Amino acid sequence: MHVTASSRVPATTPVHRLHLRSSSLINMTIYYSLTFLLLASEMITFCIFVAPLPFKVRRKLFRFLSESPIVAKIAYGLKISFISIAILFLDALQRMFRISTEVETAKHNGQGIQDVRTETSFAARKFYAQRNVYLTGFCLFLSLVLTRTFYIIQDLIHVQDEYAKLKKAAAGNSRGNVVADDQTKEIERLKKDLDTLKAQARSQAAEYDRLADQYNKETGKPVSDKRTD
Repeated sequence: MHVTASSRVPATTPVHRLHLRSSSLINMTIYYSLTFLLLASEMITFCIFVAPLPFKVRRKLFRFLSESPIVAKIAYGLKISFISIAILFLDALQRMFRISTEVETAKHNGQGIQDVRTETSFAARKFYAQRNVYLTGFCLFLSLVLTRTFYIIQDLIHVQDEYAKLKKAAAGNSRGNVVADDQTKEIERLKKDLDTLKAQARSQAAEYDRLADQYNKETGKPVSDKRTD
């Protein structure tokens, strides 16, 4: 059977346009599905960040996230993906405004809105546009929240490390102060003992001088001059 040029389907037929529209919708569905997966992963990551983990586990986790080259490469790829999501957000926002304008125009003109199928089509398109706006918007917003939360917790870990170091230093200083106090008390005790010994030595020297003078008087020897301390 010979197919003439007139029997061929033109490239601009409604069937061809419907096929192109379906392909575009499939591609957009894939993009928004990936965006939803990214949003879910962000929610899981945020729950891990704010979970009541032990301090040592949290410190090791954030040290790995901040120092690992693999995580750095993943973060670079996510930055590029967030740029794409921002473009999708602007596109979805534009679609939502355009659909709202079309609905308002149809209501004012009174054309095409009386049909239930047309009204349902407008409502479905508006719903999908709003869903895409919320999906991409929340994904971008949560990325900012995650970034800020990561740096806040990292600063908190640094402050806790510094506090632990200062606490150890203060404990060492307090132990040194206790030792110094003990040494001061020992020095004071030794000083008192030394003063006691000096007093005893002076009393013994005075008693010795008295006995020597008495002995000299009894024996008739001349009393020698003694220097009193």
